[in-house]
Amino acid sequence: MVVGDISTGTDVAVIGAGPGGYVAAIRAAQQGLDTTLIEKDAYGGVCLNHGCIPSKAFIHGADVAHEAGNAEELGIYADPAVDVERMQRWKSGVVDRLTGGVEKLCKANGVNLVEGTATFADENKLRVAHEGAGQGSESIEFDHAVVATGSRPIQVPGFEFDGERVLSSRDLLAMESLPERLVVVGAGYIGMELSTMLAKLGTDVTVVEMLDDVLPGYEEDVQRIVRKRAEELGVEFHFGEGASGWEETAEGGVAVETETEAGETSEYLADQVLVAVGRAPVTDTLELENAGVEPNEDGFIETDHQARTDVDSIFAVGDVAGEPMLAHKASKEGIVAAEAAAGEPAALDYQAVPAAVFTEPEIATVGLTEDEAAAEGFEPAVGEMPFNASGRALTTTHTEGFVRIVADEETGFVLGGQIVGPDASELIAELALAVEMGATLEDVAATIHTHPTLAEATMEAAENAMGQAIHTLNR
Repeated sequence: MVVGDISTGTDVAVIGAGPGGYVAAIRAAQQGLDTTLIEKDAYGGVCLNHGCIPSKAFIHGADVAHEAGNAEELGIYADPAVDVERMQRWKSGVVDRLTGGVEKLCKANGVNLVEGTATFADENKLRVAHEGAGQGSESIEFDHAVVATGSRPIQVPGFEFDGERVLSSRDLLAMESLPERLVVVGAGYIGMELSTMLAKLGTDVTVVEMLDDVLPGYEEDVQRIVRKRAEELGVEFHFGEGASGWEETAEGGVAVETETEAGETSEYLADQVLVAVGRAPVTDTLELENAGVEPNEDGFIETDHQARTDVDSIFAVGDVAGEPMLAHKASKEGIVAAEAAAGEPAALDYQAVPAAVFTEPEIATVGLTEDEAAAEGFEPAVGEMPFNASGRALTTTHTEGFVRIVADEETGFVLGGQIVGPDASELIAELALAVEMGATLEDVAATIHTHPTLAEATMEAAENAMGQAIHTLNR
């Protein structure tokens, strides 16, 4: 122990106050455990401060501006002006309210809050370095620790983030003015969300992607709808091209060079380049080797059904524990880890983890696709309801997409669902509940849905899978 160092003890030490960490800390405290939450940056983690919430705030603002300026069909004529600085202040107010709420909730539940950077000394002790001159450090001994340090944007070689010409998603969401032209490297969910948002706000967006379509991992008809809508908004796509380098132009912009597998090169000019090729877990700063925890070759910490690592006293939740890298999945893992630390028989069940992409239209999925169900030995019964047959969708002018439900033909049990269309991120909750509770097609179809609503499409999709749809042709 160094001079001035202090040593304390706690039942549960949680490293990182994002959606996995702060939830784990609160639940552990609710279980009667003395709980310490360590955070080096800001409560709420990347999600609340630099990711989920800021991006959805800007996406909403872009939607309002775009709809107001494109409502001639409704007899509404407007030419909205966008004040990005004011939008940024509004977004920051939303973030501050939520992060402040997280801190208050932690304190109200009796969680001890510690600011600093934690590293492992051994499997039952942390060292926490405090920021600032003369702040020193402390040792915290624990019975259980929860690693919830999240993830960071992946950097492409030659495209190191500088916050000026080469941007991460965090840099972009802190912008005070809009770039006139932007090259986006990557057409995954982050790249597509931000590309469509900026296109609505008037930026000329060019997307380069090594693969042959947007949103890898999603079904072709889902990809097609989202790509087509983005192209209608003015987004230009170049598939099969990898970003190989960039240089500053005489005008102060950037020239981004790409290369195909065949060696063909292209150049795209813009004011800035956004690199959005995914995220990597933050596990390299923790000195995990001192605790006997070894991440896999991708940097993730492998865990069991209780979010426990190979070291019984240490849990890992959220992005550091692997895909899917979703805030709500992190929170669920945090709850299970806290309850397991308290001796409860909690366990993880990933069969009903929904995911959403906030493009236009939105995408939301849960459970199995038709192909996945067939691969697992089911005889899939599939039903769909297109939104262009939905009265409510027609009244909003947003008619792209569909609700698709996948069930087991023999038993009728709902296995999954895919929604692409307006408010898909909200509508998916019904299908997630159906998968979680073991509902059947008949359960969903027999549930009276309010008219006129978008949610009726879920009921009609279930009817369609049973061959008795009323408002769409049966398959």
